[in-house]
Amino acid sequence: MPTVNFLQIAAGFVLSSLIAWLAYRRAALTQSGVVGALLTGTAIFGLGGLDWGLLLIAFFVSSSLLTRYKQDAKWQVAEQFAKGGPRDVWQALANGGLAALIALVFGLTGAMHVPLLFAFVGAMAEANADTWATELGVLSGETPRLITTRKPVAPGTSGGVTWDGTGSALMGAILIGGLAALLRWLGGTPMGLAVTLLPVGALAGVVGSLVDSLLGATAQGIYYCDACGKETERELHRCGNRTRLIRGWRALNNDWVNLIGTLVGAMVAGGLGALLAR
Repeated sequence: MPTVNFLQIAAGFVLSSLIAWLAYRRAALTQSGVVGALLTGTAIFGLGGLDWGLLLIAFFVSSSLLTRYKQDAKWQVAEQFAKGGPRDVWQALANGGLAALIALVFGLTGAMHVPLLFAFVGAMAEANADTWATELGVLSGETPRLITTRKPVAPGTSGGVTWDGTGSALMGAILIGGLAALLRWLGGTPMGLAVTLLPVGALAGVVGSLVDSLLGATAQGIYYCDACGKETERELHRCGNRTRLIRGWRALNNDWVNLIGTLVGAMVAGGLGALLAR
């Protein structure tokens, strides 16, 4: 069993604290979101290393910038989302919690590096892909269609997809996979293995984001506000009225769906990494 590097963990905490503080000042995180960022960031930086931490930063910075991109144009559809604006602790854990757990397993057990590395990249690629698809997909001029039936739905509807949104998911996943490949190559990983992180990350990210959409169309709890006549992911609508469940499971909210999406991304990439490690 490897010796835990407490100095590296301390450095990870300090760096995560700095990033979380800056994000809070920029209204990208709530107070509880700072706690989530510290938990995930310390684990990933402290136990995974700098290259793992840089992938987390790439996800957080790009997703935060896209959240702010054309906010006014997104306002009309934002009321359908369970959450919007600054990320809270549950959003931070839903997007980065599994990646932090993978880093924890790697750092504490020294388990086989390649499958865990690929699983980590897959989880982060999915989180980035899903965020890019959401933030850019709602701006698409296309009419979204439900992923299960192809029925036209309103922008922002859970499970609604567009080609623009899917393309954005692919670009978000490629960013993480490509950055991972570059960092691993610079870190001494053989080029043949390092380069495979790009297509594997892209595939895992897109597959995970599509599963996220599938759950949004079928199992996620979706509600209806009778006062506004609109669907929403919220049990309490922005207008202040209680909503009623019209489909899905009440217990399966957007945070759980996001977590499951990262799990699928990690499983796809980790499985391919295990095959390559043989």
